[in-house]
Amino acid sequence: MIYLDLLLGFLRVGLFAFGGAYGAIPLIRDVVLSYGWLTDEALTYMIAVSESTPGPIMVNLATYVGSSQAGFLGAVIATFAVVLPSFVIILLVMIALKNLLKNRYTQAILRGVKPCIIGIIMATGVFMVLNNTIGLNKNFDCDIKAIILTIVLATLMFVSKPILKKKISPIMFIVVAAFCGIVVYGL
Repeated sequence: MIYLDLLLGFLRVGLFAFGGAYGAIPLIRDVVLSYGWLTDEALTYMIAVSESTPGPIMVNLATYVGSSQAGFLGAVIATFAVVLPSFVIILLVMIALKNLLKNRYTQAILRGVKPCIIGIIMATGVFMVLNNTIGLNKNFDCDIKAIILTIVLATLMFVSKPILKKKISPIMFIVVAAFCGIVVYGL
């Protein structure tokens, strides 16, 4: 019976807790006190502990209350019940978005926005390169090492596909850039 109580109690918390963890605390307090799982003082201490530990407060509280009432299985049931509604809602939103992304009007909007995003990213990149090599904010002090490093990395990016028959992965490119930075500036 305790397992069903944990499931229903924390399912109610997961379903009706809006406004984040701090908005859910009154609902958690109501559920925990109505079932008599913890005293008000113990719950207050547990809220403080849940705030200071990694992870969402609702999940931490559900896990603790479930564990204190019914052991490991109780912790699993309470945690599952508190996250299940959010999980289902996210799945439904993803299904709706998947269908929405197939809509021709949505596709037209995305095709129109894509060049703008590319332009913003390129402008930011150009600004960063100019600012770090020529020193736009530093009275035009030229950093030769930064210019050489930028040319080497740009060459590597554009030459790697024809030579290797595939693009360098972004993670590998970051590792190579970090290594080059260490060699150029660290030595």
